Amino acid sequence: MKICIYGAGAIGGWIGAALVRAGEQLHVVARGATLAALRADGLTLVQGEVRTSMPVRAEEDPAALGVQDLVVIAVKAPALASVAARIAPLIGPDTVVLTAMNGVPWWFLEGGFGGPLAGQRLAAVDPDGQIAAAIPARHVIGGVVHASCSLDAPGVVRHHFGNGLIIGEPSGQATPRVQALAERLVRGGIQATVSPQIQKDVWYKLWGNMTVNPISALTGTTTDLIMQDDLVLGFISRVMLEAKEIGARIGVPIADSPEDRHVVTRKLGAFKTSMLQDVQASRPVELDALVTVVRELGQLTQTPTPFTDALLGLARLRTRQLGLYPGL
Repeated sequence: MKICIYGAGAIGGWIGAALVRAGEQLHVVARGATLAALRADGLTLVQGEVRTSMPVRAEEDPAALGVQDLVVIAVKAPALASVAARIAPLIGPDTVVLTAMNGVPWWFLEGGFGGPLAGQRLAAVDPDGQIAAAIPARHVIGGVVHASCSLDAPGVVRHHFGNGLIIGEPSGQATPRVQALAERLVRGGIQATVSPQIQKDVWYKLWGNMTVNPISALTGTTTDLIMQDDLVLGFISRVMLEAKEIGARIGVPIADSPEDRHVVTRKLGAFKTSMLQDVQASRPVELDALVTVVRELGQLTQTPTPFTDALLGLARLRTRQLGLYPGL
């Protein structure tokens, strides 16, 4: 297969390394220091004390790689519009695009999902429809990552814990292409499973990180400290109850209570969220894909979201002041 990773950061590198272990040749679209590192030293995966380097072909211009059988998009949500503007040379009639990103994706209401909202464009994540036009939903297989990885240096991925990747067609069908992709990922060492409703997996992961991420960015604190403050925990639970109600109205009911999910979050210990890492590194934050879109879905389903609104307002005010979110 011709396989390309678009976004050779921590998660993209982790998935790419698995595909190489599965026997595939890997292409990467990269730039700057990452491009230079991949060309000089290949992709390196660090697991404990074991370092494994593997060759890749890295290019800055997607046109140099041509049409691919599989493209893995593993960028932060704020970068997706620029990816969409450049991805056309990689996509042919039968190209599969696997998304491995946080938050609600542009294809969330495709595949007949969403009840009365099915097929509707979500302005929070695709304001002008350019992403959907560049990457039509028929090409997409959704992915939900349950793994923690970071970059030691450009092109050097450190895998910390977790090894799960849930994938699924937006339609929920168990197509040959999604089954084949899962088998390939398993051969590469990832615990890949096929979901009968990938939107439910997207929503459940969002349900946990749509609160702790922005609160960590606001306060500069790790998850253990957030979980220890009763007032903050109460606020988080109220936001989660609003999202739970929205989920029920669009076809992704959650059986757990907020308190059930808090138990999971506490197990992370002194964990630094991805949004806190972005703030500390002065990178744009994924606020729209994690929170703004929940507010939009609340409006579309006529679900009141006063606590979500408060969280969004505070978080965007803080990140705008830092120059990490558009508006100021």
